[in-house]
Amino acid sequence: MSGEKLQEELEAELRELRFQLEEANDTIEAIRTGMVDAFVVHGQEGHQLYTLKSADHTYRVLIEKMGEGAITLNKDGVILYSNSRFSAMVGLPLEKIIGKTFNELILGSSLEDMNWIMQQKGLNDYKKEINLVKSDLSTMPVLISITNLSLEEGISLSIVLTDLSAQKEAQQVLSAKNTELEAARNEALKLNNELEDTVEERTRDLSVSKEHFMLLANNIPQITWTNLPDGQFNFFNQRWFDYTGLSFDQTFDEGWANVIHPDDLIETQLRFSQSLTTGEVFEMENRYKYNDGSYRWHLNRSIPLKDESGQLLFWVGTATDIDDQRKSIEKKDEFIGIASHELKTPLTSLKAYLQLISSYKKEVVPEQVKTFVVKAESSIGKLQTLVNDLLDVSKIQAGKLHFSSVDIDVNELVRSCTENAGYMYPDYDITFIATEPYIINGNVERLEQVMMNMINNAVKYSPVNKDITLAVSKEADKVKIAVKDHGIGLSSSQVDKIFERFYRVDDRNFSASGLGMGLYISMEIIKSHNGTMGVESEINNGSTFYVLLPTSS
Repeated sequence: MSGEKLQEELEAELRELRFQLEEANDTIEAIRTGMVDAFVVHGQEGHQLYTLKSADHTYRVLIEKMGEGAITLNKDGVILYSNSRFSAMVGLPLEKIIGKTFNELILGSSLEDMNWIMQQKGLNDYKKEINLVKSDLSTMPVLISITNLSLEEGISLSIVLTDLSAQKEAQQVLSAKNTELEAARNEALKLNNELEDTVEERTRDLSVSKEHFMLLANNIPQITWTNLPDGQFNFFNQRWFDYTGLSFDQTFDEGWANVIHPDDLIETQLRFSQSLTTGEVFEMENRYKYNDGSYRWHLNRSIPLKDESGQLLFWVGTATDIDDQRKSIEKKDEFIGIASHELKTPLTSLKAYLQLISSYKKEVVPEQVKTFVVKAESSIGKLQTLVNDLLDVSKIQAGKLHFSSVDIDVNELVRSCTENAGYMYPDYDITFIATEPYIINGNVERLEQVMMNMINNAVKYSPVNKDITLAVSKEADKVKIAVKDHGIGLSSSQVDKIFERFYRVDDRNFSASGLGMGLYISMEIIKSHNGTMGVESEINNGSTFYVLLPTSS
């Protein structure tokens, strides 16, 4: 019986303890949610009742919903109240927080600070940074704001705790950034010092370069100037001022306007504007007024200077006095014209006498004499061709290359020239395949002269491969007549000069006769027909000379 009685007593005590535990939990929940204003805490001196004098339901709801942790401590540091936020901060449920001493949740130095704080009186919004110990033993930096509370049993502490984790992390990041910024600032300062040294050195170099440039520009015999990318003049050398007699202000106020001959000004401005637009080299001959009012011919040349990216920096121009050279050329042209006319008459007579000798029938002419006559006729024919070329050049230079024009069938013109060339050069395979008919307006004799000149050149410079092809095609509103050979070809530098007067191809492995006037005359004839002439060529791969002539409307 005694055992059963003991069991019943134990069960009764267990039920009582469970009841008390449930009651305690209910009391804690009621306090936490603001349903009651007081609770009992069991201490060394027995159970004690705690009541918040000024608390009400609205206040408790506000404390519960706030983003900071909030707790209330009695004078012994026991937690009497905690909101949900503080529970989340330390990672403990509310039932394990209520009745726990606050010192159990803080670290060493923070613990010493709290002991001192607990001994103070009259605290009001006292702030201090401490470290909380969470349930996983990690720490959280917090800012505590402490204010005295007056309870029925005496003074207690109300503590609001603000999580400083994000702020501390931001401070660490900011500190790291500040460190990086300081390093970057020091590096920038170092680079700036180096840059200042470089700029100072470059400035000295630029000053020396400028002095060298000015020394060079002011002591060359040519007029020199520079333009900004838009064409505005920004420099003239001393030669300009000496030659024109203009002052600095007059120069930049007037520019070319009152220096270039009126007959050359419009063409000069037009061609320079075209160069500014296209970026191509400007080059032309015109007349500059000397300081005594006379005019002298100059060769103008201006080139664009660009940076590594191809951006135009400025233009550099020069004007070289060629007046004496032009006068010499004019005298030479005059002499050539006179000499050609003087030579033409005796050549005609000599040719007639040779023809009489060839046709002489009264007596037998020795075969050797006949051979000499044939060779003499051939030489006279070549000489007469040269004289005719010289006469044509004289007419071109004098602007007197005039002729009548008629409608011409291009196929018939090219076919006729092909047949003539076949008789002249029987060892060559000269072919032409007619295309659809094209009509141009021009002078038959002069255009035949151009065609035969292109064929003659093809023959002359094709000593091995003797296939020559003539072709006619249409390009936009123009007819293209081309003569293609497979001869020695031309270099790029030769292509640039091939149409110049008196230019001959200089090849040490090949020599040809002539004065180098045929293509120049041909070019001028084609120009007078409002056409163009050009060549496509490559060394050892032959050449294709062509003309482009407008079709008749």
